[in-house]
Amino acid sequence: MRLRTCLLNLSTLLLIGYFFVAFTPRQAAPSRPNIIYIYADDMGYAELGCYGQQKIRTPNLDQLAQEGMRFTQHYTSMPVCAPARCMLLTGKHSGHSYIRGNYEMGGFADSLEGGQMPLYPGAFTLGRMLQQSGYKTACVGKWGLGMANTTGNPNDQGFDYFYGYLDQKQAHNYYPTHLWENGKPDGLNNPVIDVHRRLTPETATPEAYAYYRGNDYAIDKMAQKAQAFVRQNKNTPFFLYLPFTVPHVSLQAPEEAVREYIGKFNDNQPAERPYLGQQGYASTPYPRATYAAMITHMDKQVGQLMQLLKELKIDDNTLVMFSSDNGATFNGGVEAAYFKSVGDLRGLKMDVYEGGIREPMLARWPGKIKAGQVTDHVSVQYDLLATLAELVGYKQPFVTDGLSFLPTLLGQSAGQKQHPFLYWEYPEKGGQLAIRMGNWKAVKTDIRKNRKASWELYNLASDGREANNVAAQHPDLLRQCDAIVAREHVPTHINDWEIVSPKTPIKPTN
Repeated sequence: MRLRTCLLNLSTLLLIGYFFVAFTPRQAAPSRPNIIYIYADDMGYAELGCYGQQKIRTPNLDQLAQEGMRFTQHYTSMPVCAPARCMLLTGKHSGHSYIRGNYEMGGFADSLEGGQMPLYPGAFTLGRMLQQSGYKTACVGKWGLGMANTTGNPNDQGFDYFYGYLDQKQAHNYYPTHLWENGKPDGLNNPVIDVHRRLTPETATPEAYAYYRGNDYAIDKMAQKAQAFVRQNKNTPFFLYLPFTVPHVSLQAPEEAVREYIGKFNDNQPAERPYLGQQGYASTPYPRATYAAMITHMDKQVGQLMQLLKELKIDDNTLVMFSSDNGATFNGGVEAAYFKSVGDLRGLKMDVYEGGIREPMLARWPGKIKAGQVTDHVSVQYDLLATLAELVGYKQPFVTDGLSFLPTLLGQSAGQKQHPFLYWEYPEKGGQLAIRMGNWKAVKTDIRKNRKASWELYNLASDGREANNVAAQHPDLLRQCDAIVAREHVPTHINDWEIVSPKTPIKPTN
Protein backbone atom coordinates (compact mmCIF):
# COMPACT_ATOMS: atom_id res chain seq x y z
CA MET A 1 0.00 0.00 0.00
CA ARG A 2 2.79 2.34 0.97
CA LEU A 3 4.62 1.50 -2.29
CA ARG A 4 1.46 2.16 -4.35
CA THR A 5 1.05 5.59 -2.68
CA CYS A 6 4.64 6.50 -3.39
CA LEU A 7 4.26 5.50 -7.03
CA LEU A 8 1.07 7.55 -7.36
CA ASN A 9 2.77 10.57 -5.81
CA LEU A 10 5.76 10.14 -8.09
CA SER A 11 3.47 9.87 -11.14
CA THR A 12 1.64 13.02 -10.07
CA LEU A 13 4.93 14.92 -9.70
CA LEU A 14 6.15 13.74 -13.09
CA LEU A 15 2.83 14.75 -14.70
CA ILE A 16 2.97 18.17 -13.10
CA GLY A 17 6.58 18.51 -14.25
CA TYR A 18 5.60 17.52 -17.79
CA PHE A 19 2.91 20.17 -18.02
CA PHE A 20 5.24 22.76 -16.49
CA VAL A 21 7.91 22.07 -19.10
CA ALA A 22 5.45 21.79 -21.98
CA PHE A 23 3.42 24.92 -21.36
CA THR A 24 5.76 27.31 -19.54
CA PRO A 25 7.62 29.67 -21.92
CA ARG A 26 11.34 29.00 -21.98
CA GLN A 27 13.61 31.87 -20.99
CA ALA A 28 16.80 30.53 -22.57
CA ALA A 29 18.53 32.79 -25.10
CA PRO A 30 17.76 31.96 -28.73
CA SER A 31 20.40 29.94 -30.53
CA ARG A 32 20.82 32.52 -33.30
CA PRO A 33 22.44 35.80 -32.23
CA ASN A 34 21.17 39.23 -33.09
CA ILE A 35 23.52 41.02 -35.49
CA ILE A 36 24.29 44.74 -35.65
CA TYR A 37 26.65 46.02 -38.32
CA ILE A 38 27.55 49.72 -37.94
CA TYR A 39 29.09 51.31 -41.04
CA ALA A 40 30.75 54.71 -40.86
CA ASP A 41 31.15 56.89 -43.95
CA ASP A 42 34.59 58.16 -45.04
CA MET A 43 36.19 57.26 -41.70
CA GLY A 44 39.94 56.83 -41.92
CA TYR A 45 41.80 53.83 -40.53
CA ALA A 46 43.25 55.86 -37.64
CA GLU A 47 40.29 58.00 -36.57
CA LEU A 48 39.35 55.93 -33.53
CA GLY A 49 41.27 56.06 -30.27
CA CYS A 50 41.79 52.30 -30.36
CA TYR A 51 43.62 52.78 -33.68
CA GLY A 52 45.88 55.53 -32.35
CA GLN A 53 43.79 58.69 -32.81
CA GLN A 54 45.00 61.43 -30.45
CA LYS A 55 42.70 64.38 -31.16
CA ILE A 56 39.20 62.90 -31.52
CA ARG A 57 37.44 61.20 -28.60
CA THR A 58 35.72 57.87 -29.31
CA PRO A 59 35.28 56.26 -25.87
CA ASN A 60 32.37 53.98 -26.74
CA LEU A 61 33.93 52.50 -29.84
CA ASP A 62 37.20 52.14 -27.93
CA GLN A 63 35.30 50.21 -25.27
CA LEU A 64 33.78 48.01 -27.96
CA ALA A 65 37.34 47.19 -29.04
CA GLN A 66 38.41 46.49 -25.46
CA GLU A 67 35.50 44.13 -24.96
CA GLY A 68 35.95 42.36 -28.28
CA MET A 69 38.29 42.09 -31.25
CA ARG A 70 40.13 44.69 -33.30
CA PHE A 71 41.23 43.92 -36.87
CA THR A 72 44.43 45.51 -38.17
CA GLN A 73 44.27 44.32 -41.81
CA HIS A 74 40.63 44.64 -42.79
CA TYR A 75 39.65 46.20 -46.11
CA THR A 76 36.73 47.80 -47.84
CA SER A 77 35.74 46.32 -51.17
CA MET A 78 35.99 49.71 -52.93
CA PRO A 79 37.27 53.20 -51.99
CA VAL A 80 33.95 55.02 -52.58
CA CYS A 81 30.39 54.87 -51.27
CA ALA A 82 27.89 53.09 -53.53
CA PRO A 83 30.06 50.23 -54.84
CA ALA A 84 31.48 49.56 -51.37
CA ARG A 85 27.92 49.17 -50.07
CA CYS A 86 26.90 46.94 -52.96
CA MET A 87 29.87 44.63 -52.44
CA LEU A 88 29.39 44.55 -48.67
CA LEU A 89 25.78 43.45 -49.11
CA THR A 90 26.25 41.04 -52.02
CA GLY A 91 29.60 39.44 -51.20
CA LYS A 92 31.19 40.16 -54.59
CA HIS A 93 34.53 41.78 -55.33
CA SER A 94 34.80 44.62 -57.82
CA GLY A 95 35.56 42.40 -60.80
CA HIS A 96 32.18 40.70 -60.37
CA SER A 97 29.99 43.28 -58.67
CA TYR A 98 26.95 44.72 -60.43
CA ILE A 99 27.73 48.25 -59.12
CA ARG A 100 31.34 49.43 -59.38
CA GLY A 101 31.17 53.21 -59.19
CA ASN A 102 29.07 56.15 -58.01
CA TYR A 103 26.65 56.31 -60.93
CA GLU A 104 24.61 59.40 -60.07
CA MET A 105 21.04 60.00 -61.20
CA GLY A 106 19.01 63.17 -60.69
CA GLY A 107 20.44 66.18 -58.87
CA PHE A 108 20.95 67.76 -55.45
CA ALA A 109 17.62 69.57 -55.12
CA ASP A 110 14.71 67.74 -53.48
CA SER A 111 12.77 68.02 -56.72
CA LEU A 112 15.58 66.24 -58.59
CA GLU A 113 16.27 63.47 -56.07
CA GLY A 114 17.16 60.46 -58.20
CA GLY A 115 19.60 58.33 -56.25
CA GLN A 116 22.28 56.11 -57.72
CA MET A 117 22.34 53.13 -60.08
CA PRO A 118 19.82 50.70 -58.48
CA LEU A 119 20.48 47.10 -57.61
CA TYR A 120 18.91 44.63 -60.01
CA PRO A 121 15.73 42.76 -58.95
CA GLY A 122 16.14 39.93 -56.48
CA ALA A 123 19.82 40.46 -55.70
CA PHE A 124 21.08 38.04 -53.04
CA THR A 125 21.94 40.40 -50.20
CA LEU A 126 22.85 40.04 -46.56
CA GLY A 127 19.32 41.12 -45.71
CA ARG A 128 17.71 38.55 -48.00
CA MET A 129 19.88 35.74 -46.67
CA LEU A 130 19.03 36.63 -43.08
CA GLN A 131 15.32 37.03 -43.88
CA GLN A 132 15.38 33.50 -45.25
CA SER A 133 17.05 32.43 -41.99
CA GLY A 134 14.20 33.79 -39.87
CA TYR A 135 15.61 37.22 -39.01
CA LYS A 136 13.82 40.56 -38.90
CA THR A 137 15.98 42.93 -40.92
CA ALA A 138 16.46 46.69 -41.00
CA CYS A 139 18.67 49.19 -42.78
CA VAL A 140 18.86 52.54 -40.99
CA GLY A 141 21.18 55.12 -42.53
CA LYS A 142 22.53 55.74 -46.04
CA TRP A 143 21.45 53.30 -48.76
CA GLY A 144 22.83 54.64 -52.07
CA LEU A 145 21.64 51.65 -54.14
CA GLY A 146 18.44 52.97 -55.69
CA MET A 147 15.33 54.95 -54.85
CA ALA A 148 12.08 53.47 -53.51
CA ASN A 149 10.48 53.54 -56.96
CA THR A 150 13.27 51.45 -58.50
CA THR A 151 14.44 47.85 -58.31
CA GLY A 152 16.95 49.03 -55.71
CA ASN A 153 14.28 49.79 -53.10
CA PRO A 154 15.77 48.42 -49.84
CA ASN A 155 12.38 46.97 -48.86
CA ASP A 156 12.63 44.83 -52.01
CA GLN A 157 16.27 43.91 -51.40
CA GLY A 158 16.05 42.03 -48.12
CA PHE A 159 15.15 44.67 -45.55
CA ASP A 160 11.83 44.58 -43.71
CA TYR A 161 12.38 48.14 -42.51
CA PHE A 162 14.27 51.10 -43.93
CA TYR A 163 14.84 54.60 -42.57
CA GLY A 164 17.34 57.15 -43.79
CA TYR A 165 18.81 58.54 -46.98
CA LEU A 166 18.07 56.72 -50.22
CA ASP A 167 20.13 59.14 -52.34
CA GLN A 168 23.69 59.71 -51.16
CA LYS A 169 23.72 63.22 -52.70
CA GLN A 170 21.00 64.15 -50.20
CA ALA A 171 23.30 62.77 -47.49
CA HIS A 172 25.71 65.66 -48.12
CA ASN A 173 23.36 67.61 -45.83
CA TYR A 174 22.92 66.54 -42.19
CA TYR A 175 19.83 68.75 -41.89
CA PRO A 176 17.70 67.53 -44.82
CA THR A 177 14.06 68.42 -45.36
CA HIS A 178 13.20 64.71 -45.19
CA LEU A 179 14.46 61.20 -44.74
CA TRP A 180 12.78 58.08 -46.13
CA GLU A 181 10.82 55.49 -44.16
CA ASN A 182 9.71 52.38 -46.02
CA GLY A 183 9.33 54.18 -49.33
CA LYS A 184 7.69 57.33 -48.00
CA PRO A 185 9.29 60.69 -47.15
CA ASP A 186 9.44 61.53 -43.45
CA GLY A 187 9.42 65.31 -43.20
CA LEU A 188 11.93 66.89 -40.81
CA ASN A 189 11.86 70.28 -39.13
CA ASN A 190 14.57 71.76 -41.32
CA PRO A 191 14.58 74.49 -43.97
CA VAL A 192 15.88 73.91 -47.47
CA ILE A 193 19.68 74.22 -47.25
CA ASP A 194 22.02 74.34 -50.24
CA VAL A 195 25.14 72.96 -48.59
CA HIS A 196 27.23 73.76 -51.68
CA ARG A 197 26.55 77.51 -51.43
CA ARG A 198 29.92 79.17 -50.82
CA LEU A 199 30.79 82.12 -48.62
CA THR A 200 33.45 84.78 -49.03
CA PRO A 201 35.49 86.47 -46.29
CA GLU A 202 33.16 89.45 -46.65
CA THR A 203 29.94 87.42 -46.35
CA ALA A 204 31.13 85.01 -43.64
CA THR A 205 29.03 86.41 -40.79
CA PRO A 206 27.53 84.41 -37.89
CA GLU A 207 24.16 84.66 -39.61
CA ALA A 208 25.64 83.29 -42.84
CA TYR A 209 27.12 80.27 -41.04
CA ALA A 210 23.78 79.70 -39.28
CA TYR A 211 22.23 79.09 -42.71
CA TYR A 212 23.83 75.60 -42.71
CA ARG A 213 22.18 74.56 -39.43
CA GLY A 214 18.70 73.13 -39.02
CA ASN A 215 16.72 71.63 -36.15
CA ASP A 216 16.52 67.88 -36.78
CA TYR A 217 19.98 66.33 -37.07
CA ALA A 218 19.83 63.27 -39.31
CA ILE A 219 22.20 61.19 -37.18
CA ASP A 220 19.95 61.63 -34.15
CA LYS A 221 16.84 60.69 -36.12
CA MET A 222 18.51 57.56 -37.46
CA ALA A 223 19.82 56.58 -34.04
CA GLN A 224 16.29 56.89 -32.61
CA LYS A 225 14.84 54.69 -35.35
CA ALA A 226 17.58 52.11 -34.88
CA GLN A 227 16.88 51.90 -31.16
CA ALA A 228 13.15 51.60 -31.82
CA PHE A 229 13.78 48.67 -34.19
CA VAL A 230 15.86 46.91 -31.54
CA ARG A 231 13.17 47.42 -28.90
CA GLN A 232 10.44 46.12 -31.20
CA ASN A 233 12.40 43.00 -32.10
CA LYS A 234 14.11 42.16 -28.82
CA ASN A 235 12.35 38.79 -28.65
CA THR A 236 13.22 37.61 -32.15
CA PRO A 237 16.53 37.35 -34.00
CA PHE A 238 17.21 40.61 -35.80
CA PHE A 239 19.77 42.09 -38.17
CA LEU A 240 20.36 45.84 -38.01
CA TYR A 241 22.51 47.31 -40.77
CA LEU A 242 23.34 50.80 -39.52
CA PRO A 243 25.24 52.81 -42.16
CA PHE A 244 25.70 56.17 -40.43
CA THR A 245 26.81 59.07 -42.65
CA VAL A 246 29.55 60.33 -40.29
CA PRO A 247 32.10 61.75 -40.94
CA HIS A 248 31.28 62.27 -44.65
CA VAL A 249 31.13 65.97 -45.42
CA SER A 250 29.34 68.39 -45.13
CA LEU A 251 30.87 69.53 -41.86
CA GLN A 252 27.71 69.92 -39.80
CA ALA A 253 27.06 68.96 -36.18
CA PRO A 254 24.85 70.12 -33.29
CA GLU A 255 26.20 73.28 -31.65
CA GLU A 256 26.65 71.61 -28.26
CA ALA A 257 28.77 68.89 -29.86
CA VAL A 258 30.98 71.42 -31.63
CA ARG A 259 31.43 73.48 -28.45
CA GLU A 260 33.23 70.54 -26.85
CA TYR A 261 36.06 71.04 -29.33
CA ILE A 262 36.14 74.79 -29.99
CA GLY A 263 39.55 76.14 -29.06
CA LYS A 264 41.11 72.70 -28.76
CA PHE A 265 42.96 72.96 -32.07
CA ASN A 266 44.24 76.54 -32.06
CA ASP A 267 47.59 75.94 -30.35
CA ASN A 268 48.85 74.02 -33.36
CA GLN A 269 50.35 75.56 -36.48
CA PRO A 270 48.66 76.47 -38.66
CA ALA A 271 45.76 77.41 -36.37
CA GLU A 272 42.19 76.49 -37.20
CA ARG A 273 40.69 78.75 -39.83
CA PRO A 274 37.08 79.11 -41.03
CA TYR A 275 36.09 77.02 -44.00
CA LEU A 276 34.18 78.94 -46.68
CA GLY A 277 33.17 76.10 -48.99
CA GLN A 278 36.04 76.50 -51.46
CA GLN A 279 36.34 72.68 -51.78
CA GLY A 280 32.60 72.09 -51.83
CA TYR A 281 30.10 71.39 -49.04
CA ALA A 282 28.92 73.52 -46.12
CA SER A 283 30.91 76.39 -44.67
CA THR A 284 31.76 76.43 -40.97
CA PRO A 285 33.81 78.74 -38.73
CA TYR A 286 35.32 75.71 -36.96
CA PRO A 287 36.10 72.96 -39.49
CA ARG A 288 38.41 70.95 -37.24
CA ALA A 289 36.15 71.20 -34.22
CA THR A 290 33.12 70.28 -36.32
CA TYR A 291 34.82 67.26 -37.88
CA ALA A 292 35.89 65.94 -34.49
CA ALA A 293 32.45 66.69 -33.06
CA MET A 294 30.73 64.68 -35.77
CA ILE A 295 32.76 61.57 -34.95
CA THR A 296 32.37 61.96 -31.19
CA HIS A 297 28.64 62.55 -31.58
CA MET A 298 28.27 59.35 -33.59
CA ASP A 299 30.31 57.55 -30.95
CA LYS A 300 27.76 58.68 -28.36
CA GLN A 301 24.94 57.18 -30.43
CA VAL A 302 26.85 53.90 -30.53
CA GLY A 303 27.20 54.06 -26.75
CA GLN A 304 23.47 54.58 -26.33
CA LEU A 305 22.77 51.59 -28.56
CA MET A 306 25.16 49.39 -26.58
CA GLN A 307 23.49 50.51 -23.35
CA LEU A 308 20.08 49.62 -24.79
CA LEU A 309 21.26 46.07 -25.48
CA LYS A 310 22.17 45.75 -21.81
CA GLU A 311 18.86 47.21 -20.63
CA LEU A 312 16.93 44.75 -22.82
CA LYS A 313 19.13 41.88 -21.55
CA ILE A 314 20.10 40.85 -25.08
CA ASP A 315 23.67 42.10 -24.88
CA ASP A 316 25.18 38.62 -24.55
CA ASN A 317 23.27 37.37 -27.56
CA THR A 318 24.17 40.21 -29.93
CA LEU A 319 27.14 40.35 -32.26
CA VAL A 320 28.08 43.98 -32.89
CA MET A 321 30.51 44.97 -35.64
CA PHE A 322 31.83 48.34 -36.75
CA SER A 323 33.69 49.39 -39.90
CA SER A 324 33.74 52.11 -42.59
CA ASP A 325 33.12 52.24 -46.33
CA ASN A 326 36.43 53.87 -47.38
CA GLY A 327 39.27 56.05 -46.20
CA ALA A 328 39.13 59.66 -45.07
CA THR A 329 38.16 62.27 -47.63
CA PHE A 330 40.22 65.06 -49.19
CA ASN A 331 37.56 67.75 -49.68
CA GLY A 332 34.85 69.74 -47.95
CA GLY A 333 37.17 71.34 -45.40
CA VAL A 334 38.40 68.03 -43.95
CA GLU A 335 42.06 68.06 -42.87
CA ALA A 336 43.03 64.41 -42.94
CA ALA A 337 46.72 65.19 -42.51
CA TYR A 338 46.07 67.29 -39.40
CA PHE A 339 44.15 64.47 -37.70
CA LYS A 340 46.48 61.79 -39.13
CA SER A 341 43.25 60.17 -40.24
CA VAL A 342 44.90 57.25 -42.02
CA GLY A 343 47.97 57.08 -39.79
CA ASP A 344 51.09 56.50 -41.84
CA LEU A 345 49.23 54.88 -44.73
CA ARG A 346 49.37 56.25 -48.26
CA GLY A 347 46.31 57.64 -50.00
CA LEU A 348 42.78 58.70 -49.09
CA LYS A 349 39.26 58.09 -50.35
CA MET A 350 39.19 57.20 -54.07
CA ASP A 351 42.66 55.63 -53.86
CA VAL A 352 43.42 51.91 -53.92
CA TYR A 353 46.51 52.57 -51.83
CA GLU A 354 46.17 51.46 -48.21
CA GLY A 355 44.85 54.78 -46.90
CA GLY A 356 41.87 54.54 -49.23
CA ILE A 357 40.90 50.94 -48.56
CA ARG A 358 42.23 49.72 -45.19
CA GLU A 359 39.50 50.20 -42.60
CA PRO A 360 38.88 49.97 -38.87
CA MET A 361 36.98 46.81 -37.98
CA LEU A 362 35.70 45.92 -34.52
CA ALA A 363 33.62 42.97 -33.36
CA ARG A 364 32.08 42.30 -29.95
CA TRP A 365 30.04 39.32 -28.76
CA PRO A 366 30.26 38.64 -25.02
CA GLY A 367 31.05 35.05 -24.18
CA LYS A 368 31.90 34.19 -27.79
CA ILE A 369 34.57 36.72 -28.78
CA LYS A 370 37.27 37.04 -26.13
CA ALA A 371 37.84 40.56 -24.86
CA GLY A 372 40.92 42.52 -25.82
CA GLN A 373 41.77 40.52 -28.92
CA VAL A 374 43.75 41.95 -31.86
CA THR A 375 43.98 40.06 -35.14
CA ASP A 376 46.09 40.60 -38.24
CA HIS A 377 43.92 38.23 -40.28
CA VAL A 378 43.65 39.69 -43.80
CA SER A 379 39.95 40.16 -44.48
CA VAL A 380 37.67 42.25 -46.65
CA GLN A 381 34.09 43.45 -46.45
CA TYR A 382 32.88 41.13 -49.18
CA ASP A 383 33.66 38.40 -46.62
CA LEU A 384 30.71 39.46 -44.47
CA LEU A 385 28.07 37.51 -46.42
CA ALA A 386 29.98 34.24 -46.02
CA THR A 387 30.69 35.03 -42.37
CA LEU A 388 27.07 35.63 -41.42
CA ALA A 389 25.88 32.68 -43.50
CA GLU A 390 28.15 30.39 -41.47
CA LEU A 391 27.10 32.10 -38.26
CA VAL A 392 23.38 31.43 -38.78
CA GLY A 393 23.80 28.05 -40.45
CA TYR A 394 22.51 29.09 -43.88
CA LYS A 395 22.56 25.96 -46.03
CA GLN A 396 21.34 27.11 -49.45
CA PRO A 397 24.01 27.55 -52.14
CA PHE A 398 24.99 31.08 -53.08
CA VAL A 399 27.76 32.77 -55.05
CA THR A 400 30.35 34.88 -53.22
CA ASP A 401 33.96 35.94 -53.54
CA GLY A 402 34.26 36.08 -49.76
CA LEU A 403 35.55 33.73 -47.10
CA SER A 404 34.01 33.47 -43.65
CA PHE A 405 36.10 35.01 -40.88
CA LEU A 406 33.88 33.48 -38.19
CA PRO A 407 36.71 31.16 -37.04
CA THR A 408 38.83 34.24 -36.34
CA LEU A 409 36.02 35.87 -34.35
CA LEU A 410 35.57 32.74 -32.26
CA GLY A 411 39.30 32.25 -31.64
CA GLN A 412 39.54 29.18 -33.88
CA SER A 413 42.43 30.34 -36.01
CA ALA A 414 43.34 26.79 -37.02
CA GLY A 415 40.12 26.60 -39.00
CA GLN A 416 40.44 30.00 -40.64
CA LYS A 417 40.76 29.93 -44.44
CA GLN A 418 43.04 32.50 -46.04
CA HIS A 419 42.48 34.48 -49.23
CA PRO A 420 44.97 33.63 -51.96
CA PHE A 421 44.42 37.23 -53.11
CA LEU A 422 42.20 40.26 -52.63
CA TYR A 423 41.08 42.15 -55.72
CA TRP A 424 40.13 45.78 -56.39
CA GLU A 425 39.06 47.19 -59.73
CA TYR A 426 38.12 50.85 -59.42
CA PRO A 427 36.95 52.72 -62.55
CA GLU A 428 37.11 56.26 -61.15
CA LYS A 429 40.00 58.69 -60.59
CA GLY A 430 41.65 57.60 -63.82
CA GLY A 431 40.97 53.89 -63.38
CA GLN A 432 42.87 51.81 -60.82
CA LEU A 433 43.63 48.19 -59.99
CA ALA A 434 45.02 46.64 -56.82
CA ILE A 435 45.78 43.08 -55.75
CA ARG A 436 47.02 41.83 -52.42
CA MET A 437 48.71 38.41 -52.27
CA GLY A 438 50.03 37.62 -48.82
CA ASN A 439 52.17 40.64 -47.91
CA TRP A 440 52.59 41.70 -51.54
CA LYS A 441 50.47 44.57 -52.83
CA ALA A 442 50.33 45.45 -56.54
CA VAL A 443 48.78 48.70 -57.81
CA LYS A 444 48.03 50.19 -61.23
CA THR A 445 46.80 53.76 -61.74
CA ASP A 446 45.73 55.96 -64.69
CA ILE A 447 44.54 52.91 -66.62
CA ARG A 448 42.15 54.97 -68.74
CA LYS A 449 45.12 56.79 -70.26
CA ASN A 450 47.17 53.65 -70.62
CA ARG A 451 45.61 50.18 -70.49
CA LYS A 452 49.11 48.72 -70.46
CA ALA A 453 50.22 50.79 -67.48
CA SER A 454 52.94 49.22 -65.37
CA TRP A 455 52.31 47.62 -62.00
CA GLU A 456 53.73 49.08 -58.83
CA LEU A 457 54.65 46.48 -56.21
CA TYR A 458 55.06 46.89 -52.46
CA ASN A 459 55.95 44.54 -49.60
CA LEU A 460 53.49 45.56 -46.89
CA ALA A 461 55.39 43.61 -44.24
CA SER A 462 58.34 46.00 -44.51
CA ASP A 463 56.78 48.93 -46.39
CA GLY A 464 53.33 49.63 -45.04
CA ARG A 465 53.52 53.17 -46.43
CA GLU A 466 53.85 51.85 -49.99
CA ALA A 467 56.86 54.06 -50.57
CA ASN A 468 59.33 51.61 -52.12
CA ASN A 469 58.22 50.23 -55.50
CA VAL A 470 60.02 46.90 -56.05
CA ALA A 471 58.17 45.84 -59.20
CA ALA A 472 61.35 45.59 -61.27
CA GLN A 473 62.74 42.92 -58.93
CA HIS A 474 59.70 40.61 -59.09
CA PRO A 475 58.47 40.06 -62.64
CA ASP A 476 57.04 36.67 -61.61
CA LEU A 477 54.64 38.33 -59.17
CA LEU A 478 53.55 40.82 -61.82
CA ARG A 479 52.71 37.97 -64.18
CA GLN A 480 50.58 36.43 -61.42
CA CYS A 481 48.76 39.76 -61.08
CA ASP A 482 48.07 39.90 -64.82
CA ALA A 483 46.64 36.39 -64.63
CA ILE A 484 44.39 37.33 -61.71
CA VAL A 485 42.98 40.34 -63.58
CA ALA A 486 42.36 38.26 -66.69
CA ARG A 487 40.58 35.62 -64.64
CA GLU A 488 38.63 37.79 -62.17
CA HIS A 489 37.43 40.63 -64.39
CA VAL A 490 33.94 40.28 -65.83
CA PRO A 491 32.93 43.14 -68.15
CA THR A 492 30.37 45.44 -66.61
CA HIS A 493 27.01 46.64 -67.93
CA ILE A 494 28.08 50.32 -67.68
CA ASN A 495 30.64 51.47 -70.24
CA ASP A 496 31.88 54.21 -67.91
CA TRP A 497 33.00 51.51 -65.46
CA GLU A 498 34.90 49.41 -67.97
CA ILE A 499 38.66 49.84 -67.56
CA VAL A 500 40.01 46.38 -68.32
CA SER A 501 38.45 44.78 -71.40
CA PRO A 502 35.20 46.12 -72.85
CA LYS A 503 33.35 43.07 -74.09
CA THR A 504 29.96 41.50 -73.48
CA PRO A 505 28.02 43.27 -70.68
CA ILE A 506 27.75 41.45 -67.38
CA LYS A 507 24.56 39.54 -66.59
CA PRO A 508 23.64 39.74 -62.90
CA THR A 509 23.58 36.48 -60.97
CA ASN A 510 22.33 35.79 -57.49
